[in-house]
Amino acid sequence: MENLVNPEFWRGRRVFITGHTGFKGSWLSLWLQALGAEVHGYALAPDTEPALFNVAHIARGMQSTLGDLRDLPALCAALHAARPEIVLHLAAQPLVPRSYAEPVETFAINALGTAHLLEAVRLQPGVQAVVVVSSDKCYENHESLWGHREDAPLGGHDPYSASKACTELIAAAYRRSFLTPRGVALATARAGNVIGGGDWTPTRLVPDILAAFAAGAAVTLRNPEAVRPWQHVLEPLAGYLLLAEKLVLDGLPWAEGWNFGPDDTDSRSVAWIVERLAAGWGDHARWRVADGPRIHETQALRLDCTKARRRLGWHPRWSAETAVDRSLAWYRAWRTGADMRRACLDEITAFGTRP
Repeated sequence: MENLVNPEFWRGRRVFITGHTGFKGSWLSLWLQALGAEVHGYALAPDTEPALFNVAHIARGMQSTLGDLRDLPALCAALHAARPEIVLHLAAQPLVPRSYAEPVETFAINALGTAHLLEAVRLQPGVQAVVVVSSDKCYENHESLWGHREDAPLGGHDPYSASKACTELIAAAYRRSFLTPRGVALATARAGNVIGGGDWTPTRLVPDILAAFAAGAAVTLRNPEAVRPWQHVLEPLAGYLLLAEKLVLDGLPWAEGWNFGPDDTDSRSVAWIVERLAAGWGDHARWRVADGPRIHETQALRLDCTKARRRLGWHPRWSAETAVDRSLAWYRAWRTGADMRRACLDEITAFGTRP
């Protein structure tokens, strides 16, 4: 099993990341720093306290610009100053519940924000490759037992899911109309639900579970029977990096949509996740089902990642059990005052070690 990111490729590469202050963006920024890339980031300030960006001192090894995707002139200026070869677009409003409360903002950030980023790329010479990070929720979901393939219809019941379908359509339009004719290779990446240390996002499953356990309270679950393609955060990030390498080295044949999710056996229920964490936590860990009406959320969601496995050589490295156990160990280390930048770098090293 290869799936190893090539340090020689990334050493000295100029990389521009949107959303570098978020959970996935912080991990990716640190990984690129470890690979020797010249990393530039553009994002809003972290919206949680604590935040991985601060806890792991992510800004220490990169050029960090705080700004809004909806501010096109500021975004263009930041991209121009960075002069990137590779652009990784992770910035988003990532929460289904928040999309019900703030649907217009969700569309503005996820759809218009993507258009702004790609417009900035269109105006910036020197960019060779773009990876737009979308979501597994971009597909029209009919609760099938079979995983969605990349050619499945796009859709979305809730504003978040619909905004990610819009992201895909916007990316495809810019690819065909502007970027492919210039030789700029653009791909989209659709990942499953990620877990890992350093996520304090409200309404996210693992942070909510561990916060309740730490407070001695019962975890309240919206939908314990929901099945999701859980994976450690480093799994899709490895896919993004491998995909970006291919886009630079081999160009337009890789400029497509790609799924990055776990093996079928690792699509687990919410209840399974909380039970696994409770077993690792120990005394007084308990949970209950939320009272009252629920917002609409997909009950079962699965991805078919055959294409990434066969063409990219990307494979999941850690099982769902390992992902949950490593997440819990990370939070325990943080609670004891450990050096979390070093803990994250050690996690990246462990992930990249040959099995």
